[in-house]
Amino acid sequence: MTSPMAITIAKQTTVSAIALFPGGHGKPQLRPFPFTAHRNPPMCLLAGEQPSRADSGDGQRLQHHASEHASGFSHSSVMLAEIVALFDDSEGCIVDATLGAGGHAEALLEAHPRISVIGLDRDRAAIAAATRRLARFGDRFVAHHVRFDDISTVVERGTCSGVIFDLGVSSPQLDHADRGFSHRFEGPLDMRMDDTDSLTAAEVVNTYREHELVTLLREYADERHAKRIASAIVSARPLSTTSELADVVVNAVPAAARRRQQRHPAMRTFQAVRIEVNSELDLLRPALESAVDALKPGGRIAVLSYHSGEDRIVKQLLRDESRTSPKGRPDLPPPPDMVTRLRLLWSGSRQPGDIELSANPRSASARLRAAERTEQGL
Repeated sequence: MTSPMAITIAKQTTVSAIALFPGGHGKPQLRPFPFTAHRNPPMCLLAGEQPSRADSGDGQRLQHHASEHASGFSHSSVMLAEIVALFDDSEGCIVDATLGAGGHAEALLEAHPRISVIGLDRDRAAIAAATRRLARFGDRFVAHHVRFDDISTVVERGTCSGVIFDLGVSSPQLDHADRGFSHRFEGPLDMRMDDTDSLTAAEVVNTYREHELVTLLREYADERHAKRIASAIVSARPLSTTSELADVVVNAVPAAARRRQQRHPAMRTFQAVRIEVNSELDLLRPALESAVDALKPGGRIAVLSYHSGEDRIVKQLLRDESRTSPKGRPDLPPPPDMVTRLRLLWSGSRQPGDIELSANPRSASARLRAAERTEQGL
């Protein structure tokens, strides 16, 4: 693996960026990157770690900060500097509702000595890894094995200075074949973030009716070939491994479409099944509402999402809670009974900067939205 280094790039128009990667026999190689996020070719690009084996379609968190290594749970944190800056003036409790390996929590604890962090995660392996990693902070950090929609069981209403969400599946989950999250590795059809849950990917794939599979493929993955894939899955039952499912999907997608695709044809199917198994989108709005409940005036909520389904829910919730006029009538004053619990910190969403995109091009899928709690509706 190459060490980070700066590479000067001459002006050019055919590629957007160039990075240095390890080549055969340990020899470095320069390779072009067609970064769609860059409008102009960068003059200097930081080249460091190779991207994770998982791709953004699997919903992983991809980041530019130093890699995190914690007992098999290893990844880095998206838009770390932006998250830390959001809480520059904070003190008191911040809830990391998607703790993972603890990257955001660690950065916040290091940067802001007047805060403590309560970490939540439904994955027991993540809880164990983050607890070991953050033990040096003593009683400033505590972790709970709960889903992110159970915030109210851990913190009292109106007591937190912040809540952060880093949505989706993590790279460690994808890279462990026995978890069954990725089409890249042979493993059981599991995909449970919480191994104490009962529903598995095998049950979804082998028992859902064809029309139900079509619906989840369309709603959770925008899969254009949903009907063909669902029919092929039903015909191939029973399926027991990730490789079997991936092969069925590949064969169901028309050859012409496969040639046009830049990612594996099964990527979207695996994403849709994973979301169904873990009820990710069903739980998201209740989780966000509980997070707003937990904030004290001036407290902030920050959400990183990675695909359109997540971002739509986040955008709508923040818009609803920050509305200052009747829905659909921005020209009218607010009615007397309207409660505006949030103030948006900026319009729309923010994305990783050029340096982060250069180091991790797949992080382009990340969208950060944030808002601040008002004194209304307490």
